[in-house]
This record gives sequence, structure tokens and C-alpha cells, in this order.
Amino acid sequence: MKFLGGLKFTLFIIIDAKNSCQLTIIGMAALSLAPRALYEEVAELLRQRIFSRELEPGSWIDELKIAQDYGISRTPLREALKVLAAEGLVTMKVRRGAYVTEVSETDLADVYHLLSLLESDAAGVVASQASAQELADLQVLHQALEQAAAPEQLDRERFFQINEQFHMRLLDIANNRWRNQMVADLRKVMKLNRHNSLLKSGRIMESLNEHRALMSALAQRDPSQCRQRMQEHFANGLEAAN
Repeated sequence: MKFLGGLKFTLFIIIDAKNSCQLTIIGMAALSLAPRALYEEVAELLRQRIFSRELEPGSWIDELKIAQDYGISRTPLREALKVLAAEGLVTMKVRRGAYVTEVSETDLADVYHLLSLLESDAAGVVASQASAQELADLQVLHQALEQAAAPEQLDRERFFQINEQFHMRLLDIANNRWRNQMVADLRKVMKLNRHNSLLKSGRIMESLNEHRALMSALAQRDPSQCRQRMQEHFANGLEAAN
């Protein structure tokens, strides 16, 4: 028997010639049990290859080879590329195929500008509304940043991973899902150029000092200072990225 979401099925069970009973079954929603779509899995695999620069900005995406490598048909791969194109990570060119997006200086400046506006606003909200436990959560992440940046055990990749966790946790505390979605999309484009900022000498300690200033403003519950510190953080990040 097939069950369709939200539909009722009535069974009549005959016990003998004079007796019967009625049983009603309500079908479970099929979507709640559906596994993640194949094209979404493929999109995530390609997304990580782009972020790690295994697929570099400007490079052509060989659909046939990737489909063969993953053991899939071209259909889910093309659906995955559409997802990445919507995120700005892939550029589709007529009769030429898909390419990893190259971010221009103007594009990058626009992305950082919007991130600065959105995340500085979130920082102000957190300063005025966060609970003591929520600020403690940010402090734990900040301490992890301090450890990742320690000269004797400097780990750039870990630093940037924790840095992103810190920013996303701050956004979660500010509690605006529309802002969170916009920031998540913008950060995907920002990651295309992340390695440039990684290579700038001294940028790790600069970023850490900016986080220290933000944490101080949060501890003082000063929304204006928090917004200013976050704006400075993105201004300096853009300079390093360029």
C-alpha cells in the first residue's frame, strides 16, 4: 500500500458474514522522510572544492569529468551548478559552460559593505539584548580564537573557521533569520577571496585585536561601540583581502 502525505485510507476488515470493522490510517508526510536530494549533496561537494581552491576562481568546470568522478549523470550535476550559480560561486556562460566565479575588486567591496552593515547592526542588537549566557558563548569562541592565533601554535585555517563560527553565533543571538540568510549568502562569495587575506602578514593578529575590542564593547553593553568596532573589523578585512 502507498501512503501519500496528508491523505486518509479506510480499510474494511470482514471478520465473518455478519461482522466487520473499520480501520482508518492517516498517511505520513512523505517529505519528512525524504533524504537529502542528490543535487544538494553534489552542490556541497563542489562548494567545498571551490572554497579550498581545488577549483580556482576563473577555472572551467569540467562537467563530464566531475560526473564520472562522482558516478552520477549530468542531470544532478547541472542542478547543483544552478544552485552554486544562484549563490554567486559559479558563473554560467552561454555555449561555454560553468566557471568558478572571479570576484572583482568592486564585487568584493560591495560584499564587504553589505556585511559591515548587516553584522554591525547585529552586534548592536546583541549588546543591548543578549543574555549573560549568550555573551558567555561568544567569550568561549573568542578564547578559541586566541588559542588558534597563539604564535607557538598558529593555525590559520582553524582561526578562520572559528572566526566564522563566532560571527554566525553573534547573528543567531541577534535573532533575525532574514539577516542571517543574507549574511550566509554573502559570506560564500567572500570566501572566494579569503586566501588573499590569509596571506597578508600580520592580518591574523590584527583581526584578533579587532575581536578583542568588540568583546570589550559587548561586555560594556555599548551598542554604538559594538557597531563601530564591527564596521572597523570589516573595513580592515577588505583592505587585507585586496
